[in-house]
Amino acid sequence: MKLGQSKKTVVVREYQLEVGKIQVYENYMVSIFDDGATLTLERVYQILGIAEIHFRNKDFGYISLRKNSYAVDPTVYTYLRSLDNLKAFAIVSVKEIDMHNFKIEKLFYKKPMKFFIQYDNALAWVKRRVKGNK
Repeated sequence: MKLGQSKKTVVVREYQLEVGKIQVYENYMVSIFDDGATLTLERVYQILGIAEIHFRNKDFGYISLRKNSYAVDPTVYTYLRSLDNLKAFAIVSVKEIDMHNFKIEKLFYKKPMKFFIQYDNALAWVKRRVKGNK
């Protein structure tokens, strides 16, 4: 008898950082940063450390769930794109300013990156990209 896989998504670990939280799942992570936070290179190093702990030698995706307004130093993308196992970068927001900022961020990142209005669509895209790159 074959048992069907559970549809429930389980958070493997949640990290509370100075600027917000990072939720780690089986093959992707989700960031939800605080209103007014600034994402600097120093803070990105914390996120890279979390990725290294959970996804060393394993492909993964990243979802930036932009519920709040915060600033991102675009030079951080130079470091993020050096992660060979980061296969998908999704940004989820309904705010027009985030759509505008995405166009600029994409210029710095230069790897697969998409903007979504709905979280479920972002998650499906990330899972497809991670699975397709194994």
